[in-house]
Amino acid sequence: MSRSQLVAEHLPLLRRYARALTGNQSSGDAYVGAMLEALLQDQSLLDEQHGPRAGLFRLFTQIWNSVAVNDDNEVVTLPMPSERRLSNITPLPRQCFLLLSLEGFSEEEVAFVLDTDVSEIRTLADTAGREMAAEIATDVLIIEDETFIAMDLESLVKNLGHNVIGVARTHSDAIALAKNKKPGLILADIQLADGSSGLDAVNELLKLFEVPVVFITAYPERFLTGERPEPAFLISKPFQPAMVSAVASQALFFQRNSKNRAPASATN
Repeated sequence: MSRSQLVAEHLPLLRRYARALTGNQSSGDAYVGAMLEALLQDQSLLDEQHGPRAGLFRLFTQIWNSVAVNDDNEVVTLPMPSERRLSNITPLPRQCFLLLSLEGFSEEEVAFVLDTDVSEIRTLADTAGREMAAEIATDVLIIEDETFIAMDLESLVKNLGHNVIGVARTHSDAIALAKNKKPGLILADIQLADGSSGLDAVNELLKLFEVPVVFITAYPERFLTGERPEPAFLISKPFQPAMVSAVASQALFFQRNSKNRAPASATN
């Protein structure tokens, strides 16, 4: 397999990671684009000691960590929306947490990606767990038509300390539940069994109020092309509980920081 084929094979999941890390499609894709430009200029940058996928994530991490997002006196060369500036969060533990929980890398692979050792990875993961546990519990709406998956999600979010306001199995159910009690987080399947769309339901709700959304789909590559507005937070079916925990916490994390930095409304 050629180098370009190897890169193309792993690019969708790298986009998913980048978007989860930045909390934004355009910013995540911009970092991936910067990595690809660097790789085109010098293919020796790709260290495949732990395989091509880990090598790509390692190179992406080097690009991510090289951009000065924490210094207001420096100009960030990549397009970063102001409401998602990362100056008030702890980037390294979140990188570790997402690489382990979302991307499923081993501790040894994460140590390679982050250029550290396994003992430091365990410390970072513990730090991330404490930070995520400090999130304020919220009301969760689940949009999922498969009974057993819905039950798993409901049990999972309750164990994370959240309250489930309801499980919607159709577009109309989702709208009715959300209008009755606005959720603080939505977990949504994209294609529902009755032919309706969880994506359409979410887009309709987002016109009424702001809420972080995590989409769940068996076909994530269809929503990781960078060719149109796409979900920033995406989980693949079948999913692991740790993956749901990681991505849901990330979505709430960015929402909380965005609200904390927003000016108070005069109409409140």
